[in-house]
Amino acid sequence: MSGATARFSSRRSDPKKMNPQDQWLLQKEKTLAWLRFGFSVAAILVVQLNPERIAQFPLLSRAALISFSLYSLLLLFLLRLKAIHVAGLALATTCLDLLWVSLIVFSTGPSPTPFFVYYFFPVVTSSSRYGIKGGLSAAALGIALYGLIRFSSLSSQPIAIDIFVIRSIYLFVLAYIFGFLSEFEQNQNHKLMALYKTAGEAATQEERRRIARELHDRLLQVLATLSLRLEACRNHLTTAPDELARELQMMEKMTVNSIADIRKFLSGKNVPSLVPGTLVESLKDEMKFLRDGLGIRMILESEPEDLNLSPELEQELYYVLRESLINIARHSHASRAVVLLKETGRQISGSVEDDGIGFESSRVKGNGSFGLGTMEERITKLGGKLDIQTFPGKGTKIAFTVPIRHEK
Repeated sequence: MSGATARFSSRRSDPKKMNPQDQWLLQKEKTLAWLRFGFSVAAILVVQLNPERIAQFPLLSRAALISFSLYSLLLLFLLRLKAIHVAGLALATTCLDLLWVSLIVFSTGPSPTPFFVYYFFPVVTSSSRYGIKGGLSAAALGIALYGLIRFSSLSSQPIAIDIFVIRSIYLFVLAYIFGFLSEFEQNQNHKLMALYKTAGEAATQEERRRIARELHDRLLQVLATLSLRLEACRNHLTTAPDELARELQMMEKMTVNSIADIRKFLSGKNVPSLVPGTLVESLKDEMKFLRDGLGIRMILESEPEDLNLSPELEQELYYVLRESLINIARHSHASRAVVLLKETGRQISGSVEDDGIGFESSRVKGNGSFGLGTMEERITKLGGKLDIQTFPGKGTKIAFTVPIRHEK
């Protein structure tokens, strides 16, 4: 259960690079170190206020108290330097605490002694590190050492058996309570760490999908458009040199703009692909090329003609509609396409329909088509719904409905 606390490395750790669980374990070890130091100082003060406590073995008692204090200071100092995360440290300090407490109890005078309560410290620390089993083991070892001291021939006043039994019960109950709390805490920490890891993985996957969408809509759509324009240029090569020159100029402009957009995107800047309020005009430009360059009859209807949409909504819809038009040009072999947009105040609905060859319905929902999946993700992100109706030889209709959230 508690191997987590003893899982340390021998090199210094930067708290900023530690996960939340390791940071909590380090903070808990610091708290225990301060508590140990407080116990050592309190023991020295008790002896100073009542020198009779060390009447039996004065030299040994002073040595035990001073060395325990120095040992506590050393651990506290090393913990503050983050330099003692050595495997087995927790077990070693628990054993040393038990031995030092037993030495203090043995050397500081006849029974009854106030230093029995010092056994509480290694029991509590062991419980907090190793749970119920660790706490009960430390309590059993402490009771054995305490009994050995108080019932040995060296003790000037052996302890009464009933007092020994009551104190033993104290230690076992304390070990169980703190062990139970420690295991509960560790279980909660494991759950929180699992949630932390799951949330991190989900955030990573979402960021990957976001980058993929942006690259697809900012770069791949432009490359697809350039490919279609190259095809149109080939058709104009001998028949319409003026049109060819305009197409080449447009392609050069698109390439330069795409390079600038990619640089801004890689630097983390938001790069809008659409001037606010120009959704309909931008769609007309895209459709004009498909009509003049590829000979597809294009129809655009917007109600009202000037849509009142937020820049973010306009840009997302532009990506979706442009992807639909590119798919028509590249895959549908259609002779006619119709784009409809209708704003009602609370929502905007739209559709793109062609009379092409269609495709298998298994590709809907993004199965086999990254472009269709990206379209659906964008519409879903806006709180809307996307519907794709298609059948081989029957054309394709892509329709969506998106709520409009007006700013207050």
